[in-house]
Amino acid sequence: MADSVLLLKRGPSRSTWLRARKARPQLILSHRPRRRLWTLRWCGRRRLRRRLLQAQAAGADWREGGCLVSRAPAARRPKTGARSPALSPAPEAAPASSCAAILPIPPVRPAGPGRALLLLPLGQGFTFSGICRVTCLYGQVQVLGFAISQGQPAQDVFSTYTHSRLTISAVHYSVPEKSKEMKREARALLRSHLSRDDRRCLMKNFSPLCSIIMLERLRTSTVNFITSHPGLSYIFVQEIPTFQINSEYFALRSVGIRRDKKKSGLRVTESAFSVMEELVSVSCEEADGCPVILVCGSQDVGKSTFIRYLINQLLNSISCVDYLECDLGQTEFTPPGCISLLNITEPVLGPPFTHQRTPQKMVYYGKPSCKNNFENYIEIIKYVFSSYRRESPLIVNTMGWVADQGLLLLIDLIRLLSPSHVIQFSSDRSKYMPDLTPDYVDDMDGLYTRSKSKVRNRGFYLPEFADNSEFADEEKDSPVVFTGYKLMSVKSEFVSRKTPRNRESHNRVLRDLAVLSYLGQLQPPVPKPLCPLHGLTPYQVPFNAVALRIIHADVAPTHILYAVNASWVGLCKILDDVRGYANGPILLAQTPICDCLGFGICRGIDMERRLYHILTPVPPEELRNVNCLLVGAISVPQCVFKSQRGLEGTIPYITTDYNFKLPGASEKIGAREIEETQEEKVHPKPKFYRKTN
Repeated sequence: MADSVLLLKRGPSRSTWLRARKARPQLILSHRPRRRLWTLRWCGRRRLRRRLLQAQAAGADWREGGCLVSRAPAARRPKTGARSPALSPAPEAAPASSCAAILPIPPVRPAGPGRALLLLPLGQGFTFSGICRVTCLYGQVQVLGFAISQGQPAQDVFSTYTHSRLTISAVHYSVPEKSKEMKREARALLRSHLSRDDRRCLMKNFSPLCSIIMLERLRTSTVNFITSHPGLSYIFVQEIPTFQINSEYFALRSVGIRRDKKKSGLRVTESAFSVMEELVSVSCEEADGCPVILVCGSQDVGKSTFIRYLINQLLNSISCVDYLECDLGQTEFTPPGCISLLNITEPVLGPPFTHQRTPQKMVYYGKPSCKNNFENYIEIIKYVFSSYRRESPLIVNTMGWVADQGLLLLIDLIRLLSPSHVIQFSSDRSKYMPDLTPDYVDDMDGLYTRSKSKVRNRGFYLPEFADNSEFADEEKDSPVVFTGYKLMSVKSEFVSRKTPRNRESHNRVLRDLAVLSYLGQLQPPVPKPLCPLHGLTPYQVPFNAVALRIIHADVAPTHILYAVNASWVGLCKILDDVRGYANGPILLAQTPICDCLGFGICRGIDMERRLYHILTPVPPEELRNVNCLLVGAISVPQCVFKSQRGLEGTIPYITTDYNFKLPGASEKIGAREIEETQEEKVHPKPKFYRKTN
């Protein structure tokens, strides 16, 4: 009896297991091999993956009856709930069953010197760092919200170490009904790029809805100029030791990029996706007109990244987007310290210092902050905004200063610009900011506007923003009416490297990179070698041809030329005629609100011939209209003076014997603004008490 009980508890014999395994369908990962998958060595996992891909290429449905368990990071769910921009909740995504899995990315294949081919299955993303030129040979991919399809021109992509890494993601596209036609078309496209063996190996991994991308080495004069300065080459490429040196490593290295983990890539929250979908649909509807979208929020919550993604999403559907820059410290398309209006027709696929562009209207404010001069800031925005023609959607970028006076100034901007949509960012790590609902703005007073709500249509009478150039009296009536907007909230999970201690230095580095990028336009096009700035021929400008003004400080007339020499100057056009003066310099008593046509460096001053030597990339036909030079707090990066090649002996404008006790010395410049900033940004340290018994 005991023996019978033991026989009942005894499991099946080894021969029984073998018969059961032979009876199962082939290429099905059951529960037992799924446990063994994690214990396989790397060569075993590689062999298993190759067999599965070969079976799929042969037409076998190896996923039927089981689920693939992959160690690819794309199959894992992020801990924070944030999603990659490539995995947007698009309704056209391929339908998948509950146990369908995403195929792994095959190794990148070299396609010649400085070129590589990448095959991306549907739903996969290739996160990388570096710069390259992306061409979609087959299918469709998406980079930072911009769709690149087959037959479209190549796009330059900049995935730098100063910002989140970019990801090339394969998205859904329309395909023919027969898979043989897809393979035949893909094989024909690869014939001119790959050898026969590489083409066969790549086509073995080809599956429906795959995309084939060509990655090419990218070198521009601006990038070469930035990387020529010591300490700045790490921005685009970093030599990090790796333990996996294979053919893919050398293929990517020839292109100038390296593959990164997906967690280092850009992530966009669900709330941001839903807001962008609604804004794109509103912008495409002609009945609603051109929306004015104002983006606001505190510092380092992802406003600029959201705006880049939104611009690219809009360019997928419409031809152009207008952009109004109101953030003085971190401008997107111009050097810092500017308020500008631009018409964007090309995608934005990188940080600000990789896409400096010429604006339609620009005014040089001269400082990275508007503190202590709010009225001039408002007047400049009003002057630039008057050039908006309402022919395309307008995106307004605002400052990250949303506390105390900054919040009141933001309320004034909302009343001045009359946006149709206000996108407010919030984060658990940022300071509290009230919801800017229309009712809240209706009941709040700004710095220069007063709350005068109307029962009908929620209107505001704004005497301060009437047609007068100066702020008028509060009792005066005005025809300006604000009709309300729609508030859309975005919960940000953006993790920034900036801290209260290093934020100012980090922002200063980004401002210097924007200035260097602008100066890079002086360099000859690739493949010509770089020319140092002291080797370029400057323009000679007579003293009596332009007027001078120091924006950020009061300088004695006898010291004006000392302040202008070796400084960053704005090349502006004023309405006054300055040609009637025989000698110079011509000094302005007040800072004018005028158009800025570009920037340059005052390389030197010839006192005998009374000439300014200006180095600028502005074309000569535009320079004929310049009659004013504005000097602000934006300075030339120190690496321009210290790291120019070909200098021998004493470096100009550089000295070690300097008296900081002199009035206006560099140690004291901007001290007042820094002190006020520190008073507002109080970060109390946690107190620890020792417990005593």
